[in-house]
Amino acid sequence: MNFDRNTVLGFVILALLFFGYFYFTSKEQAAVRKNKAIQDSIANVNKPKPDTSTVKIDSAKADSVNRVVTAGVFYDPADTTENLIFAENNLIKIAFTNKGGQPRWVELKKYKNHDSSFVKLAASDFNKIDYPVNTGSGSMRVADMFFSPGTKTINDKGDTVITFIRHTSDNSSSIIHRFELKPDDYMIDFNVELTGTDKLLTQGKMNLTWQYEAAQLESDISFEKQNSQIGYVMDDEYDYHTIGRRSNKNFDKPVNWIGVRQRFFNTILVAKNKFTSGKMDWNIPPDNQHKIVDVTSNMSIDVPASASSTIPFSIFYGPSDYTVLKKYNKQFDKLVNLGQGPYAFVRPVNRFLVMPIFDFMLSFIKSYGMAIALLTLIIRLLISPLTYSSYLSGAKMKMLRPEIAALKAKHGGDQQKMSMDQMKLFREAGVNPLGGCIPALLQIPIFFALYSFFNSSVALRGQGFLWSDDLSAYDVIINFGVYIPLLGSHLSLFTITAVITSFFISIYSMSIMPDQSNPVLKYMPYIFPVFLLFIFNRLPAALTWYYTVSNLITMALQFVILNYIIDH
Repeated sequence: MNFDRNTVLGFVILALLFFGYFYFTSKEQAAVRKNKAIQDSIANVNKPKPDTSTVKIDSAKADSVNRVVTAGVFYDPADTTENLIFAENNLIKIAFTNKGGQPRWVELKKYKNHDSSFVKLAASDFNKIDYPVNTGSGSMRVADMFFSPGTKTINDKGDTVITFIRHTSDNSSSIIHRFELKPDDYMIDFNVELTGTDKLLTQGKMNLTWQYEAAQLESDISFEKQNSQIGYVMDDEYDYHTIGRRSNKNFDKPVNWIGVRQRFFNTILVAKNKFTSGKMDWNIPPDNQHKIVDVTSNMSIDVPASASSTIPFSIFYGPSDYTVLKKYNKQFDKLVNLGQGPYAFVRPVNRFLVMPIFDFMLSFIKSYGMAIALLTLIIRLLISPLTYSSYLSGAKMKMLRPEIAALKAKHGGDQQKMSMDQMKLFREAGVNPLGGCIPALLQIPIFFALYSFFNSSVALRGQGFLWSDDLSAYDVIINFGVYIPLLGSHLSLFTITAVITSFFISIYSMSIMPDQSNPVLKYMPYIFPVFLLFIFNRLPAALTWYYTVSNLITMALQFVILNYIIDH
């Protein structure tokens, strides 16, 4: 077995694993597109037919009468005006509405969109928190009720408290929605306080409906959909589903919380007393609607059938930031994709190697691009002993070329004897025939760890470096104006630098190896960089910048080790 063959084998294995990884993620993209096509078809079939004005008027009258009847003891013709009341801290600003007594939208003060406006979550009419209550003559949805205009107070802890109240006409029962916003916190406490619980709820159960729409927040909507998930903790165990791979989840065990992650931002509903059961359904709208996913959750929670009761919830509106989510100690941090599914083995690499080094770099370097470069340098220095061992093995193999050629001439076509004598020669010379594979194989978990890290790091969002305006997205040097299969509709300059430096490494590596007669093994190192062009072109600039720096360090290490350290 020759050194060149094993080194090339490393390239081949690396290529196959790359293709396997991106095949896995491309299947998720395909599932997203398939789900979207199905939803589009359903929407077209269910599209309402044009109605005449007379039918509309009659329908409106019937709806009005029906609302009066079903509202029962909650009917009040004067309460039909929506009022907003605001609460904020250093991190978020929330607009609450008295219609349904709930958040109307949430603004994140530390994160901006491409138009410089603040990121808003739960800002469409689709978003609601709802549950039915008995009215004496039927049932009514709380989201359709108009509560009192709302009051804002500050409690003794310094929390902002927003309170909405709705009484029955005979004052025998009441519903209070109370929200508490702490200073410097993305989480808000939400308590539902019921008086006359046994009258308002049937069989001591609250059937809560939570609707959430994740609006597009990033430039590449298909990539954002690919990196969006549904997460939850059921029976104290975390699990998740990529939105394109299925469209619902049933819960038959107690559920601590349910949440939606759309790459960089999370919205999470926590039941402090746990949901007893429920179901989540979601669909993926067409791209032209600029929405990632619409989620409808129908969850059940047991409520003591007493005269009055409090059902405690909390809601998180904020970034998908590992450090922020970890402090809640509710497994929120697992929503951050530092390695999931078949690539969960890289999560420890991110948690205990990549993240600590990167955070340390940022503590004294404000440029995220330079921090990535230093992170790359440190990682490459950590694995440099293996790199040296590989090049030393290669140098020894180079010196053994005449002996290997003599063995080939001696044994001719007898491959068994040739292999036995060749392995004996390797042992005597202290050569590891697999030495050329080790550095390439070692970089695989590191690359996949950084792929997950750079895809999920909200800190990179909006951070520019060199010609890139946003390291969390691909940089664009050329817009084609049309979609080119496999490549996309643009060309990334950092991808070009990664491909060119990979090509130079291949040329240099092949120049120091023996001649290879097998054409597949001979040309694979030259073909592999071309494949990278199609793989990397849609990846975040942070990752292609890392790969470029890594290649430059590799070339420098090759030159120094082979020319100044190894005594040929």
